[in-house]
Amino acid sequence: MQSPNRLTDAPDGLIQKAKGAFYGWRVVGAGTFLLTVMAVSVFQGLGLFLVALERQFGWSRTAMSGAFTLARGEGAVLGPVEGMVIDRFGSRGLVLIGYCIIGLGFILLSMIQSLWHFYVAFIIITLGSGLGGWLAVVSMVNNWFIRHRSLAIAATTSGIHFGGFLVPVLALGIDAHGFRWATLGMGIFMFIMIGPVVRVIHTRPEDIGLAPDGDPPKIMTNQSSAQESGAPGSSDEEAEFTVRQALRTSAFWILTIVHISSTISIVTLSLHLVPKLTDMGLSLSTAGIVVLSYTAAAVPSQFVAGVVADKLPKQLVLFFFLAMQASGMAVIAFADNIGTAFLFAVLYGIGFGGRVPLLTSIRGDYFGRKAFATIMGLSQMPNNIAMMFAPLFAAYMYDTTDSYQIPFLTFAILNFLGACLVLFVRRPRLTGMAQCLDVDPHAC
Repeated sequence: MQSPNRLTDAPDGLIQKAKGAFYGWRVVGAGTFLLTVMAVSVFQGLGLFLVALERQFGWSRTAMSGAFTLARGEGAVLGPVEGMVIDRFGSRGLVLIGYCIIGLGFILLSMIQSLWHFYVAFIIITLGSGLGGWLAVVSMVNNWFIRHRSLAIAATTSGIHFGGFLVPVLALGIDAHGFRWATLGMGIFMFIMIGPVVRVIHTRPEDIGLAPDGDPPKIMTNQSSAQESGAPGSSDEEAEFTVRQALRTSAFWILTIVHISSTISIVTLSLHLVPKLTDMGLSLSTAGIVVLSYTAAAVPSQFVAGVVADKLPKQLVLFFFLAMQASGMAVIAFADNIGTAFLFAVLYGIGFGGRVPLLTSIRGDYFGRKAFATIMGLSQMPNNIAMMFAPLFAAYMYDTTDSYQIPFLTFAILNFLGACLVLFVRRPRLTGMAQCLDVDPHAC
């Protein structure tokens, strides 16, 4: 007797509520809001906290930077664990726990009196962002969409850029009320907002009787039945890789290398772009406009990439945006005036904005929904290690040569090589023998 599928057993009321706009787009909206909050507080706003702490306590930037290096190390170690926890218990609960931990971290940050207090608070904030932040949110959106996955992830991750637009608001709050009140308010806000947001989100559409992309539930039922019986599914059915199966594919390793080749420039510029621009003779305010310009260019690029990649081969679309990012890096390596600085901003912003959702959605297309968070977490481990050392390399080369030209050009070349490499990635296939070996090698 065939076991009932939970989709067909879902209450009629839940299905009825899904009529009209697909509920998954509400999940996207909530995810965008969550990443916006995280970007302005945990990522984009860190420079503001660094300056505020330096002014209040007189700590050196080198001493405080140790906390950021530890955070990268923590991400490298805990990334795979966080992914496994998300796949095991679902994104919804992890988002709730993660943002509560972030809130606690900011409240502790508002009460610090010494450098080691800062380290503890920052590590707590980083732990919360790892559990309930980017990986949990994009894993959830990945579950809700298949055909429109690139656009959905692009819309969700646009919150990272929207957070950048709110950094001046945070700066005004710190100037008007001081560092302690600003961080205390941030912590309290995390606790207040997360409850209503969690009520909106759900880890998978099946949890409320729906199917990905808003398809009729019976389509998913037929696919599930085919999977249970071992029969091949429809041509639109998505392969569901286990972690072990994904690690045996060349696609996993190619995409990991491509990701590293493009991310090292992003984390390096987050620390060294403004110094490079001021070395060129630009004022701090003009340098800030350049940063805002590439962020502004990234937002529409991200949505265009999401729409186009759902219609064209993702490898070709990825190559274009990665090559644009590499071109921007090459320009800034040789830039010496305001015109070339803004040319960098346009090229880099277009490339950066487009690659962000595509490097995520292509993994969902290739490896499915079953172990997506764990697979992403494992691929992020070498990425986080590389991000620990790339800014240090840039700083060392600047101290040695009094120029950023060598490190920036090096990252541009690596970025372009990654763009070329992505053209060779192919969608992995789950063969019957591969499935057999993964379940019971002795039964094959």
